[in-house]
Amino acid sequence: MSTLQQLPCAQLGLCTNGRFQKGVPFLVRAEQISTASSTTLQDKVGRRQMLATGVTIAPWLLLSYQKSTAFAAENVKGFLPVTDKKDGYSFLYPFGWQEVVIEGQDKVFKDVIEPLENVSVNVFPTNKEDIRDLGSPQEVAEALIKKVLAPPSQKTKLLTAAEHDVDGKAYYTFEFVAQAPNFTRHALSTIAIGNGKFYTLTTGANERRWGKMKDKLNTVIDSFKIFNV
Repeated sequence: MSTLQQLPCAQLGLCTNGRFQKGVPFLVRAEQISTASSTTLQDKVGRRQMLATGVTIAPWLLLSYQKSTAFAAENVKGFLPVTDKKDGYSFLYPFGWQEVVIEGQDKVFKDVIEPLENVSVNVFPTNKEDIRDLGSPQEVAEALIKKVLAPPSQKTKLLTAAEHDVDGKAYYTFEFVAQAPNFTRHALSTIAIGNGKFYTLTTGANERRWGKMKDKLNTVIDSFKIFNV
């Protein structure tokens, strides 16, 4: 049985001596977000100017998505695109979220007022070629949640896990909750393998705001794509 709990963590570069590294920072915690340094105004202005002039980015992202017509019509308003040409991925994040720099994270954007409302991307090398090589969606999701996405002190529960296909590439997407003493985070993750890399995107919100935020967070998850580099 090829599950993430047994062999693949070593192949992904996420563990030592057969066990997951406790320091792999998939989950962006509230305390990290609160102290993280935001990008400078000059950086943000420059990024927005680049997005304004690079008008082909959003249509390219949307037209290549499996549900492009509905997605473009209903969900683009209020979101900004990110395209990482070096690592080969793209996604949308809600307008108004700020980019922050957190050690160990490839990309992080967060809400100014609600630190648990954020999205983070991580990229790790792997010798696997397909996410299905790691096991079923439920097996992989449960292993990641317990071993990586939430600290051992938090009570976690996997709510849903599924596989979907975009342009012939398999993705696993799952929903879970992680309960801490002073808050409960409701989160969504999507993972995929390509370019010799293991990609994870995780977004979420405080459980008390889940009803308000779930549509936006699902838009972020649905927009995530990897492409050949």
